[in-house]
Amino acid sequence: QSSVCSKIVQLLGQNEVDYRQKQVVIVSQDSFYRVLTSEQKSKALKGQFNFDHPDAFDNELIVKTLKEITEGKTVQIPVYDFVSHSRKEETVTVYPADVVLFEGILAFYSQEVRDLFRMKLFVDTDADTRLSRRVLRDISERGRDLEQILSQYITFVKPAFEEFCLPVSKGSD
Repeated sequence: QSSVCSKIVQLLGQNEVDYRQKQVVIVSQDSFYRVLTSEQKSKALKGQFNFDHPDAFDNELIVKTLKEITEGKTVQIPVYDFVSHSRKEETVTVYPADVVLFEGILAFYSQEVRDLFRMKLFVDTDADTRLSRRVLRDISERGRDLEQILSQYITFVKPAFEEFCLPVSKGSD
C-alpha cells in the first residue's frame, strides 16, 4: 500500500522542494491506532493483541482528520511506535492537498471513511507475498521474532483480512 501510494505521488509530480505546497499527501491508517490500556499493551508486547481488527483504530479521529484536510486545514497526525505499541508525543504536520491518499489495512472498512473518498483503489497481493513482506518488515523494523509474527498472522492477520478487508474491497474502483 505504501509503495503504491509513493508511486502515485511520484507520477502526479509531487513538489518535494516546499512541503507547504503539496499537491498530494499520504495519510496512513497506521498513525491512528488507538492508545492501548495497560492490559492491551501487555498483550501487544506478547503478540496477543489484534491490531487488524477495526476496533484497533480511532475512527473518529480518522474521519475528523480527513475531513479537515479536505476542508483545506492543516492538521497534526499522530505518530505510532510499533516497537512500544504506543503513540509518540510528536506529531506530523500535514498541510492541505489537492489529492489525499489514505492507505491502510482497513482503510475501506468504515462507511463514514469510505464516503469521504472520490476514488477507492484496493491493492491486493497473494497471501504468500503478504506474509513474506510482513515477516521481513516486522523483523527488520519492529524487532519481532519469526514465531511471534507467524502466530499473529495465523491468529489475527489472515482471519481479519478475510473478514474485514476482502468484503469491502468489492466496493473499490
